[in-house]
Amino acid sequence: MTEGQVERKPLGETYGGQAIIEGVMMRGKYNAAIAVRRLDGEIVVKQESLSGLYRGPVSKIPFLRGMPLLWDSLGLGMRALFYSAEVAGQEEDPDFTMSGGLGIATGAFSMLLGVGLFMVLPSFVAGLIVQEEAVLFNVVEGLIRLVLLIGYIAAIGQAEDIRRVFAYHGAEHKTINAYEDGAPLTVDGVRPYSRQHPRCGTAFLMTVVLISVLVLAPLGRPSLLVRIATRLALLPVIAGISYEILRFTARHQDNPLIRWMIAPNLALQNLTTREPEDDMLEVGIRALQSVLVGEGEAAAAASSEAAPATVSSTAD
Repeated sequence: MTEGQVERKPLGETYGGQAIIEGVMMRGKYNAAIAVRRLDGEIVVKQESLSGLYRGPVSKIPFLRGMPLLWDSLGLGMRALFYSAEVAGQEEDPDFTMSGGLGIATGAFSMLLGVGLFMVLPSFVAGLIVQEEAVLFNVVEGLIRLVLLIGYIAAIGQAEDIRRVFAYHGAEHKTINAYEDGAPLTVDGVRPYSRQHPRCGTAFLMTVVLISVLVLAPLGRPSLLVRIATRLALLPVIAGISYEILRFTARHQDNPLIRWMIAPNLALQNLTTREPEDDMLEVGIRALQSVLVGEGEAAAAASSEAAPATVSSTAD
């Protein structure tokens, strides 16, 4: 293999990630790794073992696996974000851990805020605009939700710090795209690849907006309290369906029809990614390389534990 190239995993195994402050978090089935560039220029890499949720029975049940996996990913992402802020802002704290109640609590708050802003508020505003027609009401509600999503992303993207995070987001996508294409994990090998990826969280949010219209439309236009209750109750259903659609379209992205279907998702990523600098690509590469090494070691250990014990004996 050429320098920087790694052995590819079997088809079907996928890797995901997230942009953080001056770094990238990557994760597989067994472990996650975050790579952050410190003020002195050094790249700090930290690995964390993942729970069995990513490879256990729940992860194999379509439509039911979406919400638990997303919830765990949210907590992991928040903890990685806190860690990156610690490392990027000053010297690494050796006592800092990527696990703990702080990340879970912040993740829960973020989810509640997102539900209120993108699920409850659009329903309330749509109720003020459309008084009777049920179908029109649900379409308007979906459009308001979509406008809020795009507007929110566009607004936060104006901040310089967020623009750097979005550039690291581009580095994450380029690195994963290069790996999935079998390219060498070097700056030159990764740089030509797209900063769009069909499994991106931005694509998931867009899918949630569209699926919510289809799922909620049959409910008509009940009272505001009933609308809030049904939207909260059906959020796991909407998330589960959206998760499966995202996985399906990512596996069949070479199909022309699928490419046409996911075009809006990919276009929205132009707002959430920026073209990364070479030093940002280096960080993304280090994160993925660390995950790949950890995944190989963990998979080998799991296979060894699962192998039946062999008992040898000698005859007298």
